[in-house]
Amino acid sequence: MKFMGISSNWCRSGVALLLLAAPVAVMAQTDEIQVYDAEIAEKGVFNLMVHTNFTPIGRKIADYRGGIIPNDSINGASEWAYGVTDWFEQGLYLPVYSFDSHGRGPTINGFKLRELFVRPHAADHKFFYGVNYEFSVNASYWESRRITSEVRPIVGLHLHPIDLIFNPIVDTNWTGGFGNLEFVPATRIAYNLNAKWAVAAEEYADVGPLRHFQPIHDQFHEIWAVVDHNSKLVNLEAGVGVGVTAGSDRLTLKLMVSRDLNPRKRD
Repeated sequence: MKFMGISSNWCRSGVALLLLAAPVAVMAQTDEIQVYDAEIAEKGVFNLMVHTNFTPIGRKIADYRGGIIPNDSINGASEWAYGVTDWFEQGLYLPVYSFDSHGRGPTINGFKLRELFVRPHAADHKFFYGVNYEFSVNASYWESRRITSEVRPIVGLHLHPIDLIFNPIVDTNWTGGFGNLEFVPATRIAYNLNAKWAVAAEEYADVGPLRHFQPIHDQFHEIWAVVDHNSKLVNLEAGVGVGVTAGSDRLTLKLMVSRDLNPRKRD
């Protein structure tokens, strides 16, 4: 299979090298591997973040019949955001895609709308909070349901130089009522070396529906080593995740690149 004239093997290798070459001192099948910290685009500013995730050693069986197999897949999304007010950011993931996956090659996997409400100027406060709502329209091979949603509460502390952040996320596919909500928490502990660099440990989990958590053996748990770098040109976040349960992918890499498209001029 070729994508824009490039073979899928070269595509996989190129993304892997790009992720590994990113500065490193920096669940289930997903387009986004990120802990939200309640910071949003400034009012009137558009931001673009490109997510890329590569799973060189992953689960070799899809979560459901006809689904994408995580092993050796490259998935991502273009996340467009606009600062509506100092407490509300409107987002659009378009497209959600895979560069390559087992037996499929490149695919378009759907799109997402999101609304993010936060404490204004969260970075300036010791205690910050927010909540993010997402509404997804999915291809049949990306999710078992056409329509899914996520509610992501955000709570955290800026302790200078340490940040503690928790996202107690719940997902739903709109079947089975409240008990079918799935608990997929994400946690981040970061150390800010200076204004431009930070290193962090993150944990992403999928423990199953609220009505009955899965046995630990079958749950998804990945521990991540992450580095962030902010600059005037772009902001980068790169990381390496290792699965610690049988239900997890063994090794995953991520790279997030973001930039304000119309930054506000400073006085």
